[in-house]
Amino acid sequence: MSAWFKRGKPPAPKRPIVRSTTPLASGGSAPKVAIVILNFNGKHHLQGCFESLEALDYPRDRFEIVLVDNGSSDGSTGFVERNFPSVRQLINEDNVGFSAGCNQGAKAASDAAVLVFLNNDMRVEPSWLPELVAPLVEGRCQATTAKMLSWDGKLIDSAGGGMNFHGIGIQKGYRDVPGPQHDKPGPSLFACGGAMAVCAETFHDVGGFDEEFFAYYEDVDLGWRMWVLGHRIEYVPAAVCYHHHSSTSRRFPVETIRLLQVRNPVLACFKNYNDEHLRAVLPAQLALAMRRTFLASGLEDDEPFRIEGMEPRAPGVVGRIFERAKHTIQETVDVRRIAAADLIGFNDLLGNFDHWQQRRKRVQDRRQRPDEEIFELFGKPFWCIEQETGYRELHHGLMGFFGIDRMFEGKEQAGDDPQP
Repeated sequence: MSAWFKRGKPPAPKRPIVRSTTPLASGGSAPKVAIVILNFNGKHHLQGCFESLEALDYPRDRFEIVLVDNGSSDGSTGFVERNFPSVRQLINEDNVGFSAGCNQGAKAASDAAVLVFLNNDMRVEPSWLPELVAPLVEGRCQATTAKMLSWDGKLIDSAGGGMNFHGIGIQKGYRDVPGPQHDKPGPSLFACGGAMAVCAETFHDVGGFDEEFFAYYEDVDLGWRMWVLGHRIEYVPAAVCYHHHSSTSRRFPVETIRLLQVRNPVLACFKNYNDEHLRAVLPAQLALAMRRTFLASGLEDDEPFRIEGMEPRAPGVVGRIFERAKHTIQETVDVRRIAAADLIGFNDLLGNFDHWQQRRKRVQDRRQRPDEEIFELFGKPFWCIEQETGYRELHHGLMGFFGIDRMFEGKEQAGDDPQP
């Protein structure tokens, strides 16, 4: 066990794991860590976050804090310069997104053995960093994810990550009252980008966060990709932090967030499933997504679109249909902006198929672990995210028709379905 940090002996891993070729610590010293924090108009969060980091039970000369500012206009950068001069700032003129901003911070921290990504609306316990880093030093895994609690500590925010079969991510334990079930370390499909650590060598080797995701699901994609490429991620319940739930996303039009949250799960599945499983999942995924788009569209009255509603024996009906078609071909109907966002999100894959096939090939050509092993980490592959009757019927019907229920047979964990 590393001399720099002593705690209970960890459980043995269940399967062989890939170990880093570069030692993270030597001579009993703690590994060099870079804590990368992305900020966009979050000045009101920074003092609490940085003060908790300054109180870490970790050698101060062995970690640095890197703030990547994405074009804030609220005085964040000046506030940090005045009050926390030891924080290194990388200042972007524009918002380059979570993925690119985190990658920027990771590249700047060239001498770090471990990269830690932390949301700006977090505060951490003093033992958070040593606990989060210890499994990496011990060689048990290449990334870790913390136990995230609500700001007052009364509820679970995240106790590891999972996913349903069509890519909707799950923060395990979300909104639960903390209990013994949340204190069990173990493998996690992904490390939440709000509080995670990863071996720097591994992060760069697997390609970091996918910058084409911009934001949302970039951590799901990264974690899934790491497992595909032979690495391991662990949930570390002893690494405790508290999440304030920033209102950053509410500063953008809802349709811009909707586009990312609809598109990015599709892209993650397209990249990371093997050929056989993607052929089963993709049509079901798109069908379910289209059903959600319809439910969000506001197209409640479909009568004007249905030829069946016209009286076929009326005089000149065929001619009237033709004339009506000519007259209305350029007319528009009102569709809610979130439904339009869905269509644009789908088209980012379907309209750029060659590009995404190449992106997929880069992952699949390096595959080291079969899907069947990774499926154990989904947790709730059969989770149905909508309760509307037609959607639920479609969800269960597609799983049976495409054999998705057989893909995940025996992989569904007991317990209530997560809440969206």
